[in-house]
Amino acid sequence: MKEIFSWDEIPEFSSEQQEADFWAAHSVDARLMDGSLQAHNAKESTSITVRIDPQMLARLKRLARERYLSYQSMMKQWVAERLEDEIYHRERKIDFFKEGEDAESDEK
Repeated sequence: MKEIFSWDEIPEFSSEQQEADFWAAHSVDARLMDGSLQAHNAKESTSITVRIDPQMLARLKRLARERYLSYQSMMKQWVAERLEDEIYHRERKIDFFKEGEDAESDEK
């Protein structure tokens, strides 16, 4: 199994099967994985105020309680997940438009 030592060694995949085949033959070096982890620094947190209607807050608290979380932690997790998702899709959209521009310039 070939070990990956740089994120640049990982290609763009055109299908899930291509990605599965790649990862069946490759693994990521532990030092590379450790270097990509971000430590949470509580000093960097900022308090904010968000107005939520009482019914929504009750539903949030109930759902968080079922997951053994505080509702604030659950909301913070949701925001972080959504932010990553939005950034990922925005980058994919930009890449898509760049590919389209490249195809148009090739046709000329």
